[in-house]
Amino acid sequence: MSATRQLQDLGQSLWLDNITRGLLASGTLGRYIAEFGLTGLTSNPTIFDQAINTAGLYDDAIHQKTLEGKSGEALFFELALEDLTRAADLFRPIYDASAGVDGWVSLEVSPLLANDSAATIAAAAQLHARAQRPNLFIKIPGNAAGLTAIEESIFAGVPINVTLLFSREHYLAAAEAYMRGIERRIAAGRDPRVASVASLFVSRWDVAVKDKLAPAQRNRLGIAIAGRTYQAYRDLLHSPRWQKLAAAGARAQRLLWASTGTKDATARDVLYVEALAAPDTINTIPEKTLLAFAEHGKLQQVMPVDGREAETVLAQIADQGIDAAAIAAELQREGAAAFAKSWRDLIVTIATKSAALAAPMASGE
Repeated sequence: MSATRQLQDLGQSLWLDNITRGLLASGTLGRYIAEFGLTGLTSNPTIFDQAINTAGLYDDAIHQKTLEGKSGEALFFELALEDLTRAADLFRPIYDASAGVDGWVSLEVSPLLANDSAATIAAAAQLHARAQRPNLFIKIPGNAAGLTAIEESIFAGVPINVTLLFSREHYLAAAEAYMRGIERRIAAGRDPRVASVASLFVSRWDVAVKDKLAPAQRNRLGIAIAGRTYQAYRDLLHSPRWQKLAAAGARAQRLLWASTGTKDATARDVLYVEALAAPDTINTIPEKTLLAFAEHGKLQQVMPVDGREAETVLAQIADQGIDAAAIAAELQREGAAAFAKSWRDLIVTIATKSAALAAPMASGE
């Protein structure tokens, strides 16, 4: 049995952390679904910036939309929705067969709205309505403003992928926002079945502390943070508060491992995929890592539920002067800033392409 199928049998979903028009047009995404058991995918501004900037597959669409008078964010969201609705349709049989547990794709609101709750709420509702696909998550960051937007969006019935979570505390705050939204729906007599996932970023931890730790401790912090968060996730699912919501028909907000590509060239290229094997979770994997895991990955152990091993590692790292809470806050700020930069770069890329594609027509060529 393949390693990817073993993870499926364990109860972990594998999603692709990538979307390009080439993956769709070539049939590669469909092949990955069939061969590797992919059951969803995620996108972000960096992924789209790279896809549009490095391939000509978007040129005709950009040119046509420019002629129609579209530009900037409006043009980008049309491109993104075209790709993601096609992907959502590929995953729709999985969504239907799993009763909405799996088969999802994700689209991020503009990162420039990260500190504006009201604008994020409006953008999330608009984007989900435009997609007209039940299996499309809207991604909202789990920062202070985002938590308000998450609760309100869930109350409004918009499925949410909570992004940029870096700690157990970040996860629990996102789970709290989700449950408040569901509780308000129940109190209002609405259907409590609104899907959500909470995305914990893993490998960025190890990049952040690589020069501060002894060699023996490197590439262990991210996994330990994940282990601590997994324990909190399992405890929450067994809590009386959640059991009451589940009895009313609510769906669990699944824990998703993000940033699972190995950044250290000296470490195993499937380090995080193997270490994060855990039932009732999702691992969203870069394409390169997916192919590596399918080729030589192994299901060696299952993540413990009790978190004791994770706490041992965290205590050892704390003894070296590492303040995990401070790093988590900084990683969230840096992540939001990085996505905002990618967003601005993306808009510049589209504007540059629009101008370049229009130039031959203007010159009569």
